[in-house]
Amino acid sequence: MLKSYYLIFFLFFVIVSQAQITPKKPIKSLRGVDGFQGQMSDSTVFGKKQNIILSGKTHFTDYKIISYQKDTTYIDTTLTIHKDYKFNYLKKDDFELLPFHNQGQTFNQLGYDFSKVSLLPKMGASAKHYNFYEVEDINYYQVATPTTVLFYRGGLEQGQVLDALFTFNTSKRHNGSLSYKGLRSLGKYRNALSSHGNMRFTYSYITKNNAYTLRSHIVAQDLTNNESGGLTSQSIINFESNDGNFTDRGRLETNFNDASNILRANRYYIEHDYKIWQRKDSLNNTKSYLKVGHILNYERKHYDFKQNTANTSVLGNTFSASVDDKLTYITFDNQAFLALKSPIVLGEVKFKANYFDYNYGYQSATFIGNQLIPSNLDGSTISIGGEWKTNFKKFNINAEASTLITGDFNGNFLKTTATFKQDSLFTFKGTFLTNSKSPNLNFLLNQSDYVSYNWFNNLKNERTRSLVFDLTSKKLLNASAQITQIDNYTYFGNSDTSAQPLPVQADKTINYLKLKVSKEFKLGKFALNNTIMYQKVAQGESAFRVPEFVTRNTFYFSDHLFKRDPLYLQAGITFKYFSEYFANSYNPLLAEFNIQNNQKIGGYPVFDFFINAQIQRTRIYLKAEHFNSSFTNTPNYYTAPNYPYRDFIIRFGLVWNFFI
Repeated sequence: MLKSYYLIFFLFFVIVSQAQITPKKPIKSLRGVDGFQGQMSDSTVFGKKQNIILSGKTHFTDYKIISYQKDTTYIDTTLTIHKDYKFNYLKKDDFELLPFHNQGQTFNQLGYDFSKVSLLPKMGASAKHYNFYEVEDINYYQVATPTTVLFYRGGLEQGQVLDALFTFNTSKRHNGSLSYKGLRSLGKYRNALSSHGNMRFTYSYITKNNAYTLRSHIVAQDLTNNESGGLTSQSIINFESNDGNFTDRGRLETNFNDASNILRANRYYIEHDYKIWQRKDSLNNTKSYLKVGHILNYERKHYDFKQNTANTSVLGNTFSASVDDKLTYITFDNQAFLALKSPIVLGEVKFKANYFDYNYGYQSATFIGNQLIPSNLDGSTISIGGEWKTNFKKFNINAEASTLITGDFNGNFLKTTATFKQDSLFTFKGTFLTNSKSPNLNFLLNQSDYVSYNWFNNLKNERTRSLVFDLTSKKLLNASAQITQIDNYTYFGNSDTSAQPLPVQADKTINYLKLKVSKEFKLGKFALNNTIMYQKVAQGESAFRVPEFVTRNTFYFSDHLFKRDPLYLQAGITFKYFSEYFANSYNPLLAEFNIQNNQKIGGYPVFDFFINAQIQRTRIYLKAEHFNSSFTNTPNYYTAPNYPYRDFIIRFGLVWNFFI
């Protein structure tokens, strides 16, 4: 009920704000996010090159999106095939993810990315974090006029997802934004309801002389999922036999009828810096400076698993007839830094120090046999590090290192990236990283009303070494190669005496190779967009599972329709396929995936038919998902063992931009 009030209030605020002013002239479409360098579309004539003036005073470059890394792109209202790939509730390309049947549920991973580094372990419950906004997921804005973006997509059975953004500048130096994503979808199978809410507020400020800058955000998130536990053994037989009595998937029995897991979180973040000294060039651009800065990040998370009637046949013996597992994780991160930009250091060098305080725990301690399971893990750490950025001709180099010097954890990382850009022909980037950190906290400590899900472990640090090469070229192709080695890889596996997942560290080094290539071929109004990924685990495949081959191929038609081109249309078919493999099994109690050796999934094609259209600043999406399931006599399409992929369904959605 509280989410509904938030959403109603937000939409009312947006409508009233937009109604106060009417545009003097039609606002022209904006490009930038997908790399369309300066070519913009008029609201009535799409794709014609011109000097893009939105009104007498504004230009498309006045509508900026500024990322956590301070990279700048522009609000983009064009329709491309890449927008179709991102039209899901995550608003990201999910090529390497395999979604569960209902919108708002978790994903099984078809590929892994080890390009991120960190010093400290995460909370865990990783399956709940796909729709969780981390610090690096929050964008800031700078807009010439108040701007609104509305994203809508239908759900399964009952519900939908709506993501609404409103951002405005009170002056060139003050910007605020308010966003709310609300998702509710009942799903086709029993006890599969998704109900999510993500509220985000941002504020940024910069002084007139560019000496002081500030960015801050507040995020409140509530991610609730009913958990079915997958189909029962008899239901799997009924599903795969294509029994007409069970085409209504709600008739299939599931393992759980009253289980749910919830992730709630609040975060308060502020980042600001002050230039003690700065020197500008003749164009008033900052050439050199010395600045001090501070970042404060406070976050409080709660993860709950609830079940009115315990299911001992699936999850084992319990201490009580009902289950109510509650976990709290509170973090306080305080960073101070000093940065110098000068020809003396050939770019910018930064020194930083972090104080991190954490408390991960449950309500009380407990005993399992003679082993004490403590109530919490808490403490504090101090780390120091540095970063160096430089540009030399066509090269850009970024090196970063950090290490923990006090606390209960040990950790360090080194990451270097070199980028070479040959005008607009191609960009080549090479990255090397090495990272040592503790496994996630739920590997170390877990408590539950289910007896087998209680443990307290002392595990070794995971050590990751990765080498990544990326090539980006519009004329040639986009390609990437990743070679990764992992020592002490930590995962959930089954022991010889228990069917329940337990924390395990691999006794062999994981050697993981990932090659990915994408290329689009065009002939007139037709195009074929291809993305292919090859993966190989040369050692440690018993602990690390990925499909060997993944592909997505889209054949589509695009053209302007009607006189004066008021409508831009795209229509086509997307083919998706991954090779058969022992995919990880989903555990709803832990909100984690674990190794299994009983059921292979994959080796099955999925076809989607779509019709997308752009009318002025509105993009409309209509998709027939998995339409080939209607012709399948023996359904064998799964997302994870016991969890079928979605059947044929027609989905509708739109993205609507308002510029005042």
